[in-house]
Amino acid sequence: QVQLAESGGGLVQAGDSLRLSCAPSGRAGATYATGWFRQAPGKARQFVAAVTWTGGQTSYSDSVNRRFTISRDKATNTVYLQMNSLKPEDTAVYYCAGRWNAGRLYDALEYNYWGQGTQVTVSS
Repeated sequence: QVQLAESGGGLVQAGDSLRLSCAPSGRAGATYATGWFRQAPGKARQFVAAVTWTGGQTSYSDSVNRRFTISRDKATNTVYLQMNSLKPEDTAVYYCAGRWNAGRLYDALEYNYWGQGTQVTVSS
């Protein structure tokens, strides 16, 4: 059974940067893509970004486009989320998730396994 572990969250000020990491443990099988989602208190889980493992195609939500960059390291099966120009509205628990099949990369319901999340807090 595969599990994902996120790291890199923390408390920063507006305008700062953070880099989140997502590493698997166990056998992930043929993962098609890995995505990042976030959930703020009282709000629904929101798609942030995703990357496919074979072609490296990326997808971003409009709210983070041009500020966040997702990347993957095939040697370590680790996915990174570089977050620049952070804003208070980026405050949330950030989760990474993996999926075995193509489809709607922004749809959390289509992902097969998840991490426990890492807190990102951006102060104004």
